[in-house]
Amino acid sequence: MTVQALRALVVEDDHSWQQILSEILSDCGLEVDVASSLDEATANLKSQPHRVAVVDLSLSPNDHNNYDGLRVLDAVRRLDPNCRAILLTGFATVELAVTALTDYGAFTFLRKESFHRSQFRDIVYRILVSPPLQSAPTTASTTPASPSLTKGQPAPVSQPMQKALVVEDDAGWRSILEELLTDAGFQVRTCASFGDGFGYLRKEKFSLAVMDLSLSQTDWNKNSNDSDLDGHRLLAATKSANIPTIVVSGITEPEEIQRVYSEYSVSAYIEKQAFDRAAFRRIVEETRQAYQATSELSALTEREREVLELLARGLTNKEIAEKLVITTNTVKRHLKAIFEKLDVHTRSAATAKAAGENTIKPLG
Repeated sequence: MTVQALRALVVEDDHSWQQILSEILSDCGLEVDVASSLDEATANLKSQPHRVAVVDLSLSPNDHNNYDGLRVLDAVRRLDPNCRAILLTGFATVELAVTALTDYGAFTFLRKESFHRSQFRDIVYRILVSPPLQSAPTTASTTPASPSLTKGQPAPVSQPMQKALVVEDDAGWRSILEELLTDAGFQVRTCASFGDGFGYLRKEKFSLAVMDLSLSQTDWNKNSNDSDLDGHRLLAATKSANIPTIVVSGITEPEEIQRVYSEYSVSAYIEKQAFDRAAFRRIVEETRQAYQATSELSALTEREREVLELLARGLTNKEIAEKLVITTNTVKRHLKAIFEKLDVHTRSAATAKAAGENTIKPLG
């Protein structure tokens, strides 16, 4: 059986950059096609599938207002949906980069003036290990009801659709996190600064927040201490609102990570240098389930929680009545209310809910 080699497409009008990118992509095990214009790129996309496309924003050496690269990104999305595109350019604004990521589906954005071979190679490998986009239904990221159609995932998990807030100043990381959370069934709000994130927290209700600790790239004049403080302020806000929060950050100092866990009770702290998509999906799902369990248990009255706690210890109705100095009929009424609120029908199922609460208390 012949295995078809994965291909990459370089869309770049500068010969030197064509050579540099082709060399790195070849070292990553990809067969490389090169195009210098929109028409050539479109022809390549139509002729055979590609896994990676590296696209320069301007495909005219004498016209810095040429944005044919955006048209190439659109062609990639239409003609080769399993191909992930990297926008590489020397003079794009942050706003334009965000447009490429959010409106044209680019995987990430890199500047030529700060290009590093190792960073570029890591991004390519991250694309290669990610599952093809067409492995899931094409409506999975846009149709609210689609998560309930995913094999092995029960509909109640995603109905109604939960909202997640992403606060990340790097456009590439923001795109990655939004994609993963959308695939997990969340309606995602994304923003790049403390002000926007804090505003969303005041206006909307979220069941999950994912944020960077350092928010410096959106304001080049801010010093790192101020930007780190912005991250801590947002963590304080999500903790106050009782929103489970996952930190995805490039800060790796053990003291800082320990501080974030101890002061803000975050669900998880993921270092960007060791980011793994599968692990992130697992953490998101565990955090979601913990949040749902907490929400259900919060509906119980104080007396019902006492009854549930004793039930979880294995006490009989008579023993619970004696412990709380109430009648057994009162215990039965409390149990009926507990079963209805937790949507369970047996003592063991209610006990499992109580056990779940004990495993997630650190989140809040």
